[in-house]
Amino acid sequence: MKVLLIEDDEKIAKNIKEYLKKEGFRVDLAKDGEEGFYLAQNNNYDVLVVDWMLPKMSGIDVIKKLREKDIFTPALILTAKSDIEDKVEGLNVADDYLTKPFDFEELVARIKALFRRSKNIKENVLKVGDLELNPDTKEVRRAGKNIELTAKQFELLKYLMINKGKIVSEDMIAQNLWEMDEEINSNVINVYISHLRKKIDKDFDKKLIKTFRGMGFKISDE
Repeated sequence: MKVLLIEDDEKIAKNIKEYLKKEGFRVDLAKDGEEGFYLAQNNNYDVLVVDWMLPKMSGIDVIKKLREKDIFTPALILTAKSDIEDKVEGLNVADDYLTKPFDFEELVARIKALFRRSKNIKENVLKVGDLELNPDTKEVRRAGKNIELTAKQFELLKYLMINKGKIVSEDMIAQNLWEMDEEINSNVINVYISHLRKKIDKDFDKKLIKTFRGMGFKISDE
């Protein structure tokens, strides 16, 4: 899952980013509202975590401007404001509201809940044919057989399965599985797909991962 964190307090931003990365998230960081708005408008994120009080543009205004441009990435507002009027104002714009100081575990739980809601994932276990992936336990099975994946292979497979039946391009994969400041070799995604195929499809008659030249990749049991 890829998160955009918009937070101007360097210490808070560093602590949140480190914790989210430890939990397996990919995190891009913006330090003011204008930068956050630019990144959210020009990149694909699963969830936005936005401080209310930001330089150049408030977090509320960032979300409002994104909605005006029909960008409805789920947004969680972080704020020291705790009055009921502030909460109502925040929730009239954002999808969720978390008052500072907060527990990092609660932040992670709320991010995951927003992601599930936006993707309409009603079950923890993702399924494509006889392939199952459990995001919570990190277990992958095909026809009951356990499959061991690296962390990045697991995230790639999860992204494909969330988008099952849809073609996802290399750019979409790069934007969702790598952070903005990471260098990605042009062939690296194809290498990951190749390794994933060896583990997911090699020992089975029915191949689930399909390549569409010049377009991208799709996972499907059809």
